[in-house]
Amino acid sequence: MEEKGQACIHVETDGAESIHCHGEGQEHKHIHQNTKAVLNRLSRAIGHLESVKRMVEDGKDCSEVLIQLSAVIAALNSTGKVILQDHIGTCIVDAVESGDSAAIENLNKAIDRFIK
Repeated sequence: MEEKGQACIHVETDGAESIHCHGEGQEHKHIHQNTKAVLNRLSRAIGHLESVKRMVEDGKDCSEVLIQLSAVIAALNSTGKVILQDHIGTCIVDAVESGDSAAIENLNKAIDRFIK
């Protein structure tokens, strides 16, 4: 870890970088190991959701639409799980090490919203 003022830059062994600041702004900009996988999952979910939209536009059977929509929801929940694991493994570990209780509070709020 290299510190530049309040900013900390972490470079992982695979070259993934995370840059964040602790303090007043509580800014966190992290590039995680799973960013590419998350983006791929989101792209697939978007494509699937677009096909569900077409199903509705074409007047497909409601049961079929609901089944496909549940697949989109499951894909998004799965993506959220990957993001959460990444966040805990990087951001929250950093927050605990630096005594950043706001990051932990923010995580708890995000989990509450995500689980609803």
